[in-house]
Amino acid sequence: MTVQEEGARTVETQALAPISIGEDSAEPLYRQLRLALEHQIHTGSIVPGLALPSSRELSRELGLSRNTVNAALQELLASGLIESRARRGYFVNTQMLSSRNVQRGPGNSGASPIDVQRHIKSRVGAGRPEITKIGNWRDYPYPFVAGQVDERDFPRLAWARALRESLDPPHLHYSLRDSVDEDDPYLVDMLCQRVLPARGIIAHPENILITAGSQQGLDLLAQTTMDSRTTVAVENPGYVDARHTFARTGAQLLPLEVDSHGMVPPDSFERIDTVYLTPSHHSPTNATLSVTRRRAILDATARSGTLVIEDDYDSEFRYRGKPTPALKALKNSGHVVYLGSFTKFLAPGLRMGYLVGDAALIAELRTQRRYRVRHIAGHPQRAMALMIDSGQYQRTISRRRTQLQRKWVSLTDALHEHLPWELNTPPGGVSIWIQGPPDLDCRELGARCLERGVVIERGDIFFDSPELHRNHFRLGFAAIDVESIEPGVRILADTIKTLLGRQA
Repeated sequence: MTVQEEGARTVETQALAPISIGEDSAEPLYRQLRLALEHQIHTGSIVPGLALPSSRELSRELGLSRNTVNAALQELLASGLIESRARRGYFVNTQMLSSRNVQRGPGNSGASPIDVQRHIKSRVGAGRPEITKIGNWRDYPYPFVAGQVDERDFPRLAWARALRESLDPPHLHYSLRDSVDEDDPYLVDMLCQRVLPARGIIAHPENILITAGSQQGLDLLAQTTMDSRTTVAVENPGYVDARHTFARTGAQLLPLEVDSHGMVPPDSFERIDTVYLTPSHHSPTNATLSVTRRRAILDATARSGTLVIEDDYDSEFRYRGKPTPALKALKNSGHVVYLGSFTKFLAPGLRMGYLVGDAALIAELRTQRRYRVRHIAGHPQRAMALMIDSGQYQRTISRRRTQLQRKWVSLTDALHEHLPWELNTPPGGVSIWIQGPPDLDCRELGARCLERGVVIERGDIFFDSPELHRNHFRLGFAAIDVESIEPGVRILADTIKTLLGRQA
């Protein structure tokens, strides 16, 4: 795209797709050019609203005389496909386009001329239910969505300042370099010195890998350590995307029940290769794995040689009592791989997390990452390091915890007041898990609530057998205004009473 100045006006012109003109063709050069431009107009390659390049630009770019180019443009003018605007240039005639069928050829965005399905490999676990999100949740007055944040709480000025500083020496080199498979040493140092010690974890640079969110960490672990011979124990209910990630390797999933004290360990881990846990706040119930079970699981898995994946995605958000130590912080935890995230509380769209584990495993994961994404973008890595070093990271966590605590109190109070059954609400997390009476259908409840402006998340998909658990749902409270919580719960409760009354 170029900008050409004509008199006092500035006209923005568009770059055209490559045009092939053949000297050996029986078709005259101007006609070849006219047909090529006409094809680009019909396929949408030439964008209405932006000027075509001038005859001088086309002549220079295509190596044609201006007379040849002008002849082609005049034919397009005569056909009505383009129009001339005084002192601005040539533009696509949108009125003419609207009366014709604009066809996108296979070289653009149309259907492929071959059977692409033949080239797509069948995917293991394709039939598993997936988490679905309502894309326009912000348009609803009562969005109890999980996994989102209130964007107004994002530290915009601090993040913008860190991004700017990242582009000044001596940080510029680390923001822009191709680091091949290395992480930003400044960010790794901040993890070792400032972030992980708060969770009781002592780590060295060789134990750390930066990832594009904890989801990439899960994928790297799955692709590196799992195959069709692997048995992976997962929580039931549990994090849906982790199940999908593991199942895609062909691994066999072993669901383990969860109660108010977290995952119930099996009698033996001898035939289990890997166990995946969310011990701080279990996903989705928010139950905390008890210290007794933590120690028992660590000892048993160490004896059996089982790898433990600890997903500590929102441990910062506890509103009553003291946080429990991470599994990775306890003795005998060398076989634990710890997944953390910078962005669950900042903004999920930033996509930055980290892994902490045995140095040999981290080295292999680093190699795997190199041939997938090479490395995480240097600019946001350096900005995150600067935010942590400035103290803004910890201040943001503290402020967000206070804000979320207000919302948690408001939501739990409203649920206890309006729901027609008793409710257990663990003192942490960014959502509340609700088990209704057996005859409540969360799918129908979600649809009826949506009609009244309330967004909730169905809970059946978190179970290994969704059809048997349709009376569960989840309410996220990080993104909703605190003033909207109580009226939203009132509508939810009224909808529940209507559904249950209709079934009585």
